[in-house]
Amino acid sequence: MVFSASSMSNTYFYDGDALFFTRKQAIAIVLGLFGMFATMNMHYSKLKKLTLPFFLVVFVALLLVPFVGHEANGARSWFKVGPLSLQPAEFAKLSLIMYLAYLISNKKERYLDFKRGLLPALAIICIMTGLILLQPDFGTAMVLMCISLVLLAVGGANLKHLGLTIGAGAAAGSLALAIILLVNPAFVNSHHFDRIYAFLDPWADERGIGWHIVNSMYAFGHGGLTGAGFGQSVQKLHYLAAPHNDFIFSIIGEELGFIGATIFLLVYLLFLWRGLIVALRCPDPFGNLVGVGIVLMIGIQALINLCGVTNMIPLTGVTLPLISYGGSSMLMTLTSIGILLGLSREQRQRKS
Repeated sequence: MVFSASSMSNTYFYDGDALFFTRKQAIAIVLGLFGMFATMNMHYSKLKKLTLPFFLVVFVALLLVPFVGHEANGARSWFKVGPLSLQPAEFAKLSLIMYLAYLISNKKERYLDFKRGLLPALAIICIMTGLILLQPDFGTAMVLMCISLVLLAVGGANLKHLGLTIGAGAAAGSLALAIILLVNPAFVNSHHFDRIYAFLDPWADERGIGWHIVNSMYAFGHGGLTGAGFGQSVQKLHYLAAPHNDFIFSIIGEELGFIGATIFLLVYLLFLWRGLIVALRCPDPFGNLVGVGIVLMIGIQALINLCGVTNMIPLTGVTLPLISYGGSSMLMTLTSIGILLGLSREQRQRKS
C-alpha cells in the first residue's frame, strides 16, 4: 500500500523514482525485524533492567530535538544523519510504557497512595508530553497521554484520584484557552482551529481547510463496495496530502473498497485481540503491563488515525501503525511486537 499510495507522486517529486518511499520503508522493516528478533529472545526480567537506561536516553533526545533537530512541515521532531532520520517521539511511546510498568510493579501497594504512587507517574507523563508538544507534535502527544492514562488505570490506580486529576487538567486547559482568547480574540481564527472547523463542516471550505478530509471522503466513495483496484486510486494523484502516510487508509478504502477495508480492519482487530490475550496471561506485573501498554499503543494510535480520516474526530496527523510510511514508527512498532512475542514464548515454555 505504501508503494501504491506513493509511486505516482514520487515520479513527480523524486526524479522519476517510483520506489523512493517503498525502498526507505523496506529498510525500516528490515531494521525493525532485527529489533523484533532481539526483544523476542529477551526475557522480560532482562528487559526490566534496561528500562531506566532506555528511558533516560529517550528523555535526553526529547530535550535536544527542539534545538538541534531537523525541521520539516513546521515541526522540529527528527534527528537527521545523512539519509537516516530518527524521531525520538516514536521511541518515547515504548520507553514511557516500560517506565510506567517498572514504576507500578515496583511500588506495589504504595501505588494506591496518591502522593507516593500516582503523582510521580503523572509528573513524568506531563513532562514527556510537554517535551513532545514543544516540537510541536500534537498528535503524538495526544497518543502518549491516552496510552499513559489507560495504563495507569489498568495498573490499579485509584480511579477517583485519576478522575479528579484528569478533570483538574481539563479545567486548567480550558481556563488557559479562555485567557488566550480574552487576550487575543483573533486566535480563534488562527490555523490552530482549522482542523476543528474542518471537522465540523469540511464542505464549508472544501478547497481550503476542508480539502484533506473532503478528498478522503471522495476516496471512500470512489472505492464503493469492491474498490477501484490496486494502484487505481485517483485521490492519491496530488489530491490527498501524504497519501502514503496519514491518509493511507483512505487509499485502502478507495482501491480495495468496503470489503477490502473491512477484511483489513478484522485482521487488525484479531492481531490486537491476540496481543491482549498474551499480555494478560503474563504472571509477572511488569511483563503484564508492558504487554498491555504495547497493545494500547498500537490500538489507540490506529483508532485515532482511522477516526481522523473518516471525519469522526478532527485530523491529528497520527499515522496508522504497521501500514503508514514512517521509519521510526515501523522500527519501534516491530521491536514492541517482539516483546509481545517474547511474552508468548515464555508462556508456551512454561506450559511445556
